[in-house]
Parts: sequence; C-alpha cells; structure tokens
Amino acid sequence: MPVASAPSAIFIMSPHTTVPGATARVLLLSPPFSTLDYSLPEHLPARALFIGQRVAIPLGKSLRVGIIQSFFPGNEHAEAQNFTLKPLLWPLEKEPLLSAGYLDLITQLSQRQTESPGRILGTLLPAGLRSAKIRIRFFEDPVPLDLYPKEMAALSAEKLRSLGELWTQGLAETRQPGLDPLDAEFCSLASDPPWPVRPAAKAQTALLEHLLEHGSLSRRRVLADLGKNAAATLALLAGRGLVHIRPEDAPEAGAQKTKVFCPSDLETPPCFSLTAQQQAAFDALLAATQKQHAETHLLFGVTGSGKTAIYLELAKKVLATGKSVLLLAPEVALALKLKEETARLPLSCLPERQRILFHGYQSPVLREATFRRVSRAADSPFLITGTRSALLLPVENIGLIVLDEEHDSSFKQEEGLHYQAKEVAWYRARQQRALLLLASATPDVKSFYAAKEGLLPLHRLTERLGSGGLPRVRLVPMDAKPSADASLLAPESLKALREVVSKNEQAVILLNRRGYAPLMYCQTCSSIAKCPHCDISLSYHKGRERLICHYCGHCQPYPSPCSLCRGMRFLPMGEGTEKLEESLAAQVPPEARILRLDRDNTRRPGRMEEILAAFGRKEASILVGTQMLSKGHHFPDVTLAIVADADLGLNLPDYRAAERAFQLLLQSAGRSGRGEKAGEVLIQTRNPTHYCWEYVRNADYEGFYERELALRQRYQYPPFIRLALIRISHPVQEENAAQALAALGVFLKENAAKMGLTLLGPAPAPLHLLKGQRRFHCLVKGGDWPPLRALYRAALETSRKTPLKLTLDLDPLHIL
Repeated sequence: MPVASAPSAIFIMSPHTTVPGATARVLLLSPPFSTLDYSLPEHLPARALFIGQRVAIPLGKSLRVGIIQSFFPGNEHAEAQNFTLKPLLWPLEKEPLLSAGYLDLITQLSQRQTESPGRILGTLLPAGLRSAKIRIRFFEDPVPLDLYPKEMAALSAEKLRSLGELWTQGLAETRQPGLDPLDAEFCSLASDPPWPVRPAAKAQTALLEHLLEHGSLSRRRVLADLGKNAAATLALLAGRGLVHIRPEDAPEAGAQKTKVFCPSDLETPPCFSLTAQQQAAFDALLAATQKQHAETHLLFGVTGSGKTAIYLELAKKVLATGKSVLLLAPEVALALKLKEETARLPLSCLPERQRILFHGYQSPVLREATFRRVSRAADSPFLITGTRSALLLPVENIGLIVLDEEHDSSFKQEEGLHYQAKEVAWYRARQQRALLLLASATPDVKSFYAAKEGLLPLHRLTERLGSGGLPRVRLVPMDAKPSADASLLAPESLKALREVVSKNEQAVILLNRRGYAPLMYCQTCSSIAKCPHCDISLSYHKGRERLICHYCGHCQPYPSPCSLCRGMRFLPMGEGTEKLEESLAAQVPPEARILRLDRDNTRRPGRMEEILAAFGRKEASILVGTQMLSKGHHFPDVTLAIVADADLGLNLPDYRAAERAFQLLLQSAGRSGRGEKAGEVLIQTRNPTHYCWEYVRNADYEGFYERELALRQRYQYPPFIRLALIRISHPVQEENAAQALAALGVFLKENAAKMGLTLLGPAPAPLHLLKGQRRFHCLVKGGDWPPLRALYRAALETSRKTPLKLTLDLDPLHIL
C-alpha cells in the first residue's frame, strides 16, 4: 500500500534513478492531496521515471494522478511501520512535465501557505493535467494497442512487462483524450441581456444566464452543469442566434520543434523615442538585466509618463539574449492591451507559438495546451503576457518579469489558495537571476517604503508625455442625504460633461458599483431585499431582470415577492453603472453615445475589447464604468474624468481603505488629458474635508505616503509588523460551533502570548454571514512570519475535530 511520507529528510537523487529498490515520493493532485511513497514498478526500468513527471498511482480502489517529487533509496519508513509499498502504475508522459526549479517553487508556496505541495499543484495545474483520462498507444505487432491507465491496472504482470519494453524502446506514445464535439466546441453568448425570451421559457433563460455567469464553456460542460436535456435548448438558442457554438483556436497538441532563435535578428533600432527621463530609467534597468544575480526595482511614474515604452524596450533587449520575458497586468483588459503593444516589437525571429497570452478566463482546454507547450520548450525564449496566473507557467531561463500596476489588489489570489503574485515573481526572479520590475503611478505603500529604505532601487518618471500635462482636479460636494430620484451627477458635473460633448471631446465616468441599484426597498413592509445565504442586500440588475448577490452569486427573478411580507412593491435605491448609463441618456445630447464597461457587460467573450475599441474610435462620447477603466487605458481625446461617488470604500473597517481609495482616484484622474489637450477631473464627495482629497488634487503620492506611513507606524500595521488573518467559519445551523469557537479563542490567546504575538479576536467578521457560513476573524500581529504560521498550524490541529473551518491569509489585502 502507499504510505504517507515521513517527516525525515528526503535524499533527492538525479532527475531519474537506476538504484534498485528505490522509492518514489509522489504528490497527490486530488483530495486528500497527500505526499505518498510508492515503490518503483517491476514492469518499467527506473530510467523511465523522472522527477517532475506525472504518474498514475493506485489509491484505495481508485487510480489517481500524482507528480514525482523525489526519489530516495530504500523504504525504511514503510518497513518500520510494517507496510509494503504499492508500486506506482505508469508514467503519463515520456518527459517530466515540471522542472526541479518549478517543484522548488511549489515547495516554497507550500511552506508559506502551510498547505501540502499536492494541494498547491492540484490548485495551480490546469484541470486536464490532474486527470488520468489519457490514452497510451503501444505499437505491438501487428496491430497497435490503445489502453487507458485504468485498463492497464487490470493487466497481468507479464503483460505489463511486455508493454514496459515497448515503452522503453520508444514504441509507445501518450495521447490526449480525443476531442469530440462536446469537448472541442465552445458555447458563448451572441448578445448581451435583455434577451428576446418569453418569461415562461425558464430552460432558455437558465442556459443564457449560465453562459453569462461563466463565460465561454464547452458543450460537455454545459450539459454537465445543466443536464442532458439542455442539448435541445442549446440547439434552439443557437438557431435563434442567441448563442454561438464554435471551435476554440487551441494550439496543436503535437510537439513541433521551435525555430532556432537568432539573437542577432533582434538588433534593430528602438521601437520608441524615449525622453531623457525614460532613457535614464531604461539604461539603469537594462544594466540590471545584465548582472549575474537577481534584482528587484521599482519604477514610479505619473500616469501617462510612458512606463509601457520602457517595458517593451527592455523586453526587446532581454529576448535578444535568448531569455524569456513575462509582462503581467492585474486585469485581463490591461493584459490584452499589453499584448497589443508587444506587436510593435520587431520580433520576426520569435515564432508566434512563443508569444503567449495567458489568463484565467481562457478555457481549460486552451490553458492546458499552453501549459504543455511551455513545458516542452521551457528553455526557449517566450514572450508571455497575462495576469497573475501566467507566473505559474513552467517557463525557464527567465530574464525579465514586469508587474504593471504593481499596487493592484488583483495580484493577490484571495479565493481558494491564497498567494501574492509579487512574492511568486520575486522567488522566480531569484531562481532565474532575473530582473523583477515593479511599476506604478501609485505604488503599494510597502513597496515604496522598501524603496525609500534603500532595499529597492527607485526610478522616477515625473513628466507626462505630450503637451497636456497633468489634469486639473476639482472637488464637487454632493448632497449628504440624496433623494431616491436625485441624479447621481451634480449640476456642476453635468454642465462640464455637456461642454465636453459639445466640443467633440470624450469623458469617462467612474462609479465603482455595478448593476442598476444596490438596494431594493419593499414599500409594503419597509425592508430591504436580502440574499438568503448572506447578510447582504441583493442588487437589482435591470438588463437581466434579476436580483443578484455580489458575494455568493445567488440570483432570483425580478419581480419576485418580498421574502418577509410577500409584497411586490419595490423601490430601487441608490445607483449603479447600469442606472447611471440609463439616466445619462436623458441628460446629454442624443448624439452623445454612451458606452458602459463593467463586469456585467464584459462577460461575453470579446465584448471588453469591442467596447474599448469602439470608444477608442470615438464611436461614443462617454464611457461609464467601474474600476476596470481606472488604469492603463490611453484615450487621447478624453479631457474629462468624473468620479461619481468618491466616498465608496473610503471608510471601510480596513487599514488599507484610504490607500485603496487614493490609488483608485489618482489612477482614474490619470485617464484625462493624456493627449495634446488639457484635462480636468471632477471628484464628487459628501465628505470634502477628508485628508485624502488634498493629495489627490495635487497628484501628491509622496505626501499621501508620508501621512499614511505615520498612521501605520502609530497603530502598528505593515510595513512595520507582519500581519496575518485567521479566518474561522462554520455552517449557520451548526449547534456546537459556539462552544468550539470559545475554546479555540482561549487556545489562540494563550498560545499567541507565549509566542510574543498580538492577537485581536476571534470577533465576528464585518461580513458576518456569507454563503451560509458564520464568519469570524482573528487578526494576528508579529515581528516575523514563522510564529504566525506556527500559531495557525497549532490552531488548525486543535480544531481538527470541531465544526470550525480555518484558513490563513498572510498579509491580507482585505479584512472584510
């Protein structure tokens, strides 16, 4: 049987081993994500197995997939416990999928997050790489034999030995599952809601809503989610032109040899004309890429100062040395923009297959194909553009990693497995002796503190490109008690907006609240419509005719009866981007077309690009959106930016609230006046005396930084201490949870004191009820990370047999 690995040291041998009686340590990629020991099979020579290789392994009555982490001689641990190790069954590829360096990265993540390496890999690897549904063809005489690993498990030892000989002789190959139409064809929406579907056609509405929520899905996934009866509904909607069914342009599965890379082909003139400031920063950064050790630098440049030009010139130089470049953005829209910018690079010698776009909204099929492609040619130069998940592609020989808008919270993975992309990037740069470049107009306070303390070289770009200069910023006071029918835009803002439209210029309006109305007020019983699973109000989405919870995704039709009085008289209160778009249509001239950019109307594949391209072509005068439009986009004809409700998020119970608000507002202001014309920014607020506004008005990042740093030092928050958040939850109906929570609280306080840690809590989380779970927080402060992790591990162990679920978030970005 397999045995859980011993805590003793592992004797890692070469990538493959020929030592008789060796044991393979395997990381299980599915629950319980254990690290297990297996003996090497007698039907395969040891030279057929490698560290980093996927293997099919028996576990109980099932067959699972694991990754070989290491080999070590003998099986003393199993013999000491009177176990006989089971042999692993078969490798799932001829070469290792993951390098030793990649496995080191997984080990580091495992130690930091106090998770098993198997769970780390089981979360990060594309779904298809965690499955044993792979076909192996053996070229027997006279007819080839196709087998799945599950079938091989039932073969005799003699038959397995004969297949092993074919494998080692090169007379066998692994083949991915054949893509029948259910797997190869993807379903996506052809239009945004509202759709021309009868209210009684619930199956049609359910399918359309499912695609809106999840994006492009394979036909197999649609049928698995909605049932086989959905096939007829899907065909009907496709026939009506409401759904597209198309093959995805996934890369070929075959391993084609890449063209030989010729560094001399890239010795061409610069793509950009750099200013003196840009050139000075570029020269210093280029010198850093040529050193024999890793470095991390911070590029601090005002909005519109030309940071992207520096990234691309650096990328060109690094690729010319035969090394890979990763250009990362916090959001897909910005990653797409970076990808388009890379087309300006004269990389005629870099094959298209080595220019990669990678992000989490791509289908599992495409992500798996990309992962395999990079793994097969890991040492070749790649130009990879994407979001944080692109950092986890198995590329080697990295020369440059760029994190654009490094302050953005989207670089932190907050759901499932927690990880901070900046930390992963730092480790990968250290492994590869590469340059990590952090860049922003509003750096993370911790990053800027490190630079000011001399831990990071700092490069400044204080001049905006073009003759427009930085925009003028004005505060617009709002009514502290607005009426339900009042316009969200103040008269002063509306006047400025109309003037811009009349001059054939453009404006952007930021409202960081999607939907039509955030509250639905029942006029019969004076209650607010709430989510049945969360203590959160339901937001009204008029286009979808739905009430939606923005936390758990619960969705119900509108109108529907009040859950308390069964009344049907509701009043929408507040304003989201959808309502703002609608109300503006009646307040500006008819020729001023309005576009909206938010999560609701960019779910359809390609829709985000359509909206941004249309606005860039001046097909609309006004673009309304959430924080998606606050950074990175360059529209030269935008001369007015309006922040419709600047107070949103400013007073949240979170030590980073002011920093996030300042960053969002300064980035939003940066969308105006990026061309030759001067720009203006109007910030609407009900609290015009807040200290944050003066720094925004003067674009004074360093002034804000100094004030924020003083507050954090006074109250002991990062960067002056290490901070961890232990999240505790239990089902609402759990009867024994209160007693378990009280006992855990006593345990945490006693052990925190012994470890020299400061502990706040357990206390109800600000969002106390989410997804049917009661939530509690313990905020822990300490001088270093190890004690924080040790406290969490001890708490995890003591609560193992209780109804409480614990998770650890190191350096939390949100404390809600």
